[in-house]
Formats: sequence, C-alpha cells, structure tokens
Amino acid sequence: MKIGFSSRVTVSACALCVAGLLGLAPAAVADRGDTGPGGTERTRVSAVPRPSLLRRSGTHVRLRAEAPRVPSISALSWVVADARTGEVLAAHDAHRRLPPASTLKALFALTVLPALPGGIRHTVDEEELSDIGPGSSMVGVAEGRTYRVADLWNGVFLNSGNDAVHVLAGLNGGWRATAKRMQAKARALGALDTRVLSPDGYDTPGQVSSAYDLAVFGRAGLRNKDFARYCRTVEARFPDGGGWSYPISNTNRLLTGGDGVDPYPGLIGVKNGYTTNAGHTLVSAARKGGRTLVVTVMNPQYGGGLAVYEEARELLDWGFAAAGRVDPVGSLDALRAKPRPGPEPVSAAAVAAPVDAGPGWAEAGMVAGAAGLGAGAVALTTRPRRCRPAGS
Repeated sequence: MKIGFSSRVTVSACALCVAGLLGLAPAAVADRGDTGPGGTERTRVSAVPRPSLLRRSGTHVRLRAEAPRVPSISALSWVVADARTGEVLAAHDAHRRLPPASTLKALFALTVLPALPGGIRHTVDEEELSDIGPGSSMVGVAEGRTYRVADLWNGVFLNSGNDAVHVLAGLNGGWRATAKRMQAKARALGALDTRVLSPDGYDTPGQVSSAYDLAVFGRAGLRNKDFARYCRTVEARFPDGGGWSYPISNTNRLLTGGDGVDPYPGLIGVKNGYTTNAGHTLVSAARKGGRTLVVTVMNPQYGGGLAVYEEARELLDWGFAAAGRVDPVGSLDALRAKPRPGPEPVSAAAVAAPVDAGPGWAEAGMVAGAAGLGAGAVALTTRPRRCRPAGS
C-alpha cells in the first residue's frame, strides 16, 4: 500500500521510519573464535546467523562451552536440523548439488499426497507402466490390476517402487506435469538447489538436490499426517491378484534394522535412496526427550552400502547430545518464499503480527513493526492532504 502525502510530509515520514528502524533493529555482532578439528568453524554470535553461511564450503557448527564435537563423517554433504524450529545445528556443504536418488520421493509425496486421497481405487493401464528406467526398484504393480491409492503409497515409501510412482504421477496429471509441480513446491519451500526431471529420483542428467533441500522436504513431510504415517510404516501387504497379497517391508534399515544395522531408538522415518550416480542417500528423523531432529546424509565415501545409516546414527546422537549447547548456523525457513501482498490494503494488526512466527521471520516482523511505528508517528503529528491506496 502506498500513501500519498505532500512532498514535505513524505520527507518527514521517511525520516521517522528510518529512525524507527534504527531504534528497533537488532544488532548483529559476530566474534570469530577458534576453529575445531578439520577446519570446523566455531563462532560466537549474538544474533541469528545469516543464511548465506551455509553457502560456504566446509563444516559449520557453533559450539558453546562443553558442547560435544561433531563426529567425523565421510559423506559429501550432510545436515543436522531441529524439526520444530527449523534451526540448522551443524552442516557440511549443505547446498552442494548432488543426485538425490529416491530421497527425491519425499518431495514427490509432499506434492502429490494432498491431491490423491488414499481410498481412491484405480485400475492400472499399460501406458502408466511405460518408460520405467532399467534397474529401477519396483514393488510389483501390474497392468490391469486395481489398487487403492494407499497401497501405491505403501509401495512408494516402503519399497521405493518406481512403478508405484509412475502410476500416481499419471493420476496427478502425468509425468511432466508432476515434475513441474514438484519444482514449484520445492521453490515455495525454499529448496532452491533442487532440479526435478524424474519424479521417482531415477538417475537423470541434470537432476540434483542438496542436503539442505532434502532436510526441508523431510521436515515438511513430518507435518503432513499421511506422509508421517507412511514414512514410519515398517511392514504392509501389497495386493497381488485374485484377492491375494504379499508382505513388503521398509528398506530403511535405520527404521527396521537388519543387515547388521540396529534400529535407531525413536526413529520416525523418512526416506532412503540409492543409484549409481547418487550413491547412498538418506533423510532421517528421530524423536527423543521432546525434541525431533532431521538429518540428511548424501553419498558417504567410506564404509560400504550401510555407512549411510551409521553416519546418520552418529549425527543423530550428536544432535541430541548437543541440544541447547550449540548456536544455529542457519535455518530451514531462511529461503522460503515470502507471501506476496494481495490487492487489498493490509491492516496494521496484520503487519504487527505475522502469521508465520517461526525462525527467520522474527526479524521481518521487527522491521515491519518499526516501519509501522514511523508511519503511525506521521499520522499523529501531521495532517495529510489526501490518503488513498495505490496499485502495486
């Protein structure tokens, strides 16, 4: 909204607004301290860290006194974040763009779940199962067979079935339309590193995501009750024709155990993945002592195929032990799209109380409040010639 005053009054308004901003804006003073092992940055700050810090390469963590050291992790990229606040507790090359493998299915579910209720029944046709990439993980969807959408989602989350993804994408308007909607969803969530070309996460030149973005998807998924239920399901039965069904199990070893991996106490999902180009990838979430953490691990360089689970375990253990003893190095909310102003004037009450009061939004609220105080002072001390809203 623009307010028209005489030129003399406009200058006064600007001066008062600037004064309000200077009086209310928080001071941001950073005092660089020493560096931990491996060049880990240990910085003492008195304000919320700027999101640009996570754009820098290397490991970032801000340890307070007696905080445990971050474990040595071989993954090319990783993130530890608080699921409730969105605060990033530690990260390594958080925005490095890498192939995501089937962890991209978390974004697929975030995008498509709201449009397809689980009770819908659908008979699969031949076209829906065409163009599935060779070597894809499959749950066993068959042409001519009728499935509930809930069955297909079990196939996506438990078996990482690309066949189930293809059918659900067909119901959602098609493969390309689903990819475009996933891309738009990623942008709205502030996941700016992600480029979607194949909704199932299949290796495709140019398809990338990042540990930061995948943590954003995992956190958002936990807020969707259907997503949260599917991603923590350990076992289900999948329809097989003639009224028969067969058991399927979640391939996330940190959730189910097996192959020498112990289940992680309090684990609540989210999604694992593997392709030749991506290596092993994992988005995990666990709850302990009233705190929920989201951890992303992308492509460990040592330890074989199970290393992704053990490195995620180490990061979860560290995150719970470090709770309250580290300062955040960023926020999963930092890059989210800000709501666009509507055509109608915004009330003073709406400006003073932002809808989203999460991390990263407090500063915006203070700035808006300061501007409001300045404008209020103008209204009380001057008499404008006219006041009318103007179009943007």
